[in-house]
Amino acid sequence: MSNSRKNAPADKPSRIQIRNRQKILEAALDVFSRYGYRGSTVAQIAERAEMSKANLLYYYKSKNEIYIKVLENTLSAWLAPLIDLRPDGDPFEQIWTYTKTKLQLSRDNPEASRLFANEILQGAPMIREFLHTDLKTLVENKCAVIQHWIDTGRIAAICPLNLLFLIWAATQHYADFSAQTEILWDNPDTLHSNAEHTLKTIIINGLTPT
Repeated sequence: MSNSRKNAPADKPSRIQIRNRQKILEAALDVFSRYGYRGSTVAQIAERAEMSKANLLYYYKSKNEIYIKVLENTLSAWLAPLIDLRPDGDPFEQIWTYTKTKLQLSRDNPEASRLFANEILQGAPMIREFLHTDLKTLVENKCAVIQHWIDTGRIAAICPLNLLFLIWAATQHYADFSAQTEILWDNPDTLHSNAEHTLKTIIINGLTPT
């Protein structure tokens, strides 16, 4: 064995370790989104991941650690398109791209949306500090970008924060209330394409200065 191999960092995860960690997080997302944090157990997650409880605890020390990591992954995916809003960009294109991306995330990963909704409904015990710090700072910065577009006459005068609330509510509804939407909408194959068209029409028309 070469010296470079001997001196390689011991904590660098192997491909198997990376795959197993991802497998655990995917299983945890499914379990947590169904039963919430309190109603879920490490044993349930291990069973869903098709591994022993002892093997799971080799990768993550507790249910709390797994839960926080799953929430971090969810928030990272959701916030990335919001971070991309730039004052020098086209406001209609950027706002619609953000809305469309949120709708696609709701469609492709509804468990993540339901997990986040459950956390908020419980009073956000695990992510309250994040909401008060990182998220609040990011939202304030992006509201300033939207306000800049309003002040320069590029979009209609609306409340930037309520616009974000509207986008979050309209896109996450299709995941959080899927049991209702799937019953009321006769053809599930057209649900999201029609939702996309409807949201785009409302947002673009609503933001166009009169």
